[in-house]
Amino acid sequence: QVQLVESGGGLVQAGGSLTLSCAASGIIFSMFNMGWYRQAPGKQRDLVAQITCDGSTDYADSVKGRFLISRDNTKNTVYLQMNSLEPEDTAVYFCYADRSPVRYRTGYWGQGTQVTVSS
Repeated sequence: QVQLVESGGGLVQAGGSLTLSCAASGIIFSMFNMGWYRQAPGKQRDLVAQITCDGSTDYADSVKGRFLISRDNTKNTVYLQMNSLEPEDTAVYFCYADRSPVRYRTGYWGQGTQVTVSS
């Protein structure tokens, strides 16, 4: 049974930082591409950051230079370090795992963690 369990969400003031974690089980973590998506109320779920199984990263333009995705294969965990947070970053953040490219959305989802940025 595949499980992706996110943690680290919460309420933060604009300009602050948060780090999200996603612990994976039930998969051979090192063989999976990992991603973070987010969904704000009334909006579609968008890809924020991704890291391939070989460590290549990519980011949405809206978070480039502010967010950093990383993975620790020894802990089966992917992280999203979020700096200089803006109210527009408020959303539910979802961890995602896929053997295919993350953008295909054919893999596994976490339950989501709420991030709220106050102005």
